Amino acid sequence: MSKDYYDILGVSKGASAAEIKTAFRKKAHEHHPDKGGEEAKFKEINEAYQVLGNEQKRQQYDQFGSSFQNGQAGGGFGGQGFGQGFSGFSQGGMNINMDDLGDMFGGFSDIFDFGGGRSSGSSRQSRSRGHDLEFELELDFLEAAFGLEKEIKFSKNVSCSHCGASGIEPGARVETCSTCKGSGRVIRMQRTILGNIQTQATCQACGGEGKTYSQKCKKCGGQGAYIDEVKLKVKIPAGINIGESIRLSGQGDAGLKGASSGDLYLRILIKPSRNFSRDGYDIRTEEVISIKQAILGDKIEIETIYGPIKLKIPEGTQSGTVFKIKEKGIAKLKSRGMGDHFVKVKVNIPKSLSKKDRKLLEDLDI
Repeated sequence: MSKDYYDILGVSKGASAAEIKTAFRKKAHEHHPDKGGEEAKFKEINEAYQVLGNEQKRQQYDQFGSSFQNGQAGGGFGGQGFGQGFSGFSQGGMNINMDDLGDMFGGFSDIFDFGGGRSSGSSRQSRSRGHDLEFELELDFLEAAFGLEKEIKFSKNVSCSHCGASGIEPGARVETCSTCKGSGRVIRMQRTILGNIQTQATCQACGGEGKTYSQKCKKCGGQGAYIDEVKLKVKIPAGINIGESIRLSGQGDAGLKGASSGDLYLRILIKPSRNFSRDGYDIRTEEVISIKQAILGDKIEIETIYGPIKLKIPEGTQSGTVFKIKEKGIAKLKSRGMGDHFVKVKVNIPKSLSKKDRKLLEDLDI
């Protein structure tokens, strides 16, 4: 019976790649055997994602159903149908490697599987590099300014330790593939509008390895990797800003069957501060001073990210004046030096005055 992979992951057929990935992670986390889930259900979820999470496999699945993985989807362009109406076109004969044809036409041979020769189970795909992942990391204002080491927790595909990422159950019997006789390739002659074409492609049955195994790994379902929750300590550099990313090489999804892992990208978010605002590597704050301080001058205490300091307010300071405190901003991330701290002063004008204060102001010749 054909499996409905969309139903297994709980998504619609029009779901985006991002929606499919999110649904997979949620389902895998929910049904993980280590968390009390059923192993069979977990394998089914993993199987569904391996198809729907791969654009080429998804195209074939949408066209042929889950049977495409067993080589049942390739009959459409065999000796009947497409080639039959052009039987007199050419008897020349051509020899084409379908893997190369796939490279040239961006997956053409995957969709139009000439006689079932090429498969999404090719060695290139079965050993494909792991997906890159993105993780949003929210920092406090001062954490971003000074940097720190932070532990994050997230879910990803990890290499299966039970089978050593091979996808093969330890102790399983190894046999020469009966389909390709150990070559890892299959050759078929097809009649097309171009004439007779000899197609050569990766063997579906063994994924191009030339060998088959009596049992897939019980833990990962033969994928060599499975979804798990991991913890990772990451070093956040001083001066990083909102929207910037940190790339952690090899910390993304593990590749299938021992292929290299993808990368993890930390996208930085920063909580706003009640006291400070940031302008690049500069800090900006506002201070309110009295009319007396503005007229006569004063020394006021300013709170910086490094602690309090004294700022001299000269006589006759106007409201809106900006003072610069050198090198009291944020350390520059990709170069030496520091930003500055800018203080904008506002003169507080009282809404009402006592008779005494009014008389004093009236007596002043200003």
